[in-house]
Amino acid sequence: MALNKLFQLSSALRSAASLTLRRNIGISAVLFNRAKELDPIQKLFLDKIRDYSAKSKISGGIVEGGASYQKNVSEEVTKLQRLYGGGDLAKFPDFKFSEPKLEEVAK
Repeated sequence: MALNKLFQLSSALRSAASLTLRRNIGISAVLFNRAKELDPIQKLFLDKIRDYSAKSKISGGIVEGGASYQKNVSEEVTKLQRLYGGGDLAKFPDFKFSEPKLEEVAK
């Protein structure tokens, strides 16, 4: 009986200790990753994304689009308006569904 109690106590202590170690290792891994410098490829990638974001905010749209890009966009918008009956393509369409007329059928 005492031996069973000892095994139960040791298994409880083992599970609590393993949970604590897993949590501490997980937290220390996150802190270690924040503390170290980024990989040069990751740093270059993030720099390019930040640079593109700044250019995009300045230009208010596509970066370095040019006149040919604007021409292609206007042609595509014209095609879509012709195919789908015009309207504002930037606005979500309004759907209107009428209630169906249901008739009660006698059994």
